[in-house]
Amino acid sequence: MIIHDIYQAPFIKEMQEVTENLWKNGWDERNGGNISYLLDEEEVRLYLDIDAAINQKQLDFEVPELANRIFLVSASGSYFKNICQNPTKNLAIVKLDGTGSSYKVLWGLEGGGLPTSEFASHLKCHAVRLAEDKNHRVILHCHSIAVSAMTFVHDLDENKFTRSLWEMITECLVVFPDGVSVLPWMVAGTVKLGLASAEKMHDSRVVIWPHHGIMGAGQSMDDAFGLVETVEKAADIYMKVVGVPGGFKQKITSDQLWDLADQFGVTPKAGILEARSKK
Repeated sequence: MIIHDIYQAPFIKEMQEVTENLWKNGWDERNGGNISYLLDEEEVRLYLDIDAAINQKQLDFEVPELANRIFLVSASGSYFKNICQNPTKNLAIVKLDGTGSSYKVLWGLEGGGLPTSEFASHLKCHAVRLAEDKNHRVILHCHSIAVSAMTFVHDLDENKFTRSLWEMITECLVVFPDGVSVLPWMVAGTVKLGLASAEKMHDSRVVIWPHHGIMGAGQSMDDAFGLVETVEKAADIYMKVVGVPGGFKQKITSDQLWDLADQFGVTPKAGILEARSKK
């Protein structure tokens, strides 16, 4: 089989484009944020010998559901602004072993290094989302500005948080009818955070980490980025309105959101909207 130039691989180009956009949006300052992309083995074989390994590392947790799966992932300490210029240093392609308890590096991490410090969160969330959606592929974490700001001034009850976001833009209910989940503040980079995030991903593709950022899941890079982008825009509108003297004068009502759900064939997460009023 001919091994093609990996720098021309669609998955590398997608990662470069998305990470650059995340950085330009101000959502991934310095080495903040991380992203992982579940790859198709046959596609990877066009660019790499997947039986050769640069090195192998043991995980401090197990994800047997992801045994033998291959991921493209940002490196720990990598700056998203540098990924386009030097993907080999700032990215890694890794393959988990047959038990999901270790991984081998197939490419990347030039000069040494490790996958993102949030690798536990990513892998645990991938496992859950794949069980919910066989077409799932991407987990994206960033330090979106308005979402983080909103966690300082809004009740952290996830139903109330979801409702406030749905009320900001007509499209929100259509894009994330499953709502958002909200964790209590937790130390970053821990297995505990990974397990808590994964548990939330059973019910929602968005997990908000208060005073930190957001994690989103999608079937593609565009899907995951667009999801986070929509939540962030809604939060930005919310923060602008609450900063105006007098605040809200009107919002999208429950009845209007029900009408929207009917129009687009989506089912709002239970317990957030009031019952329809009688007409």
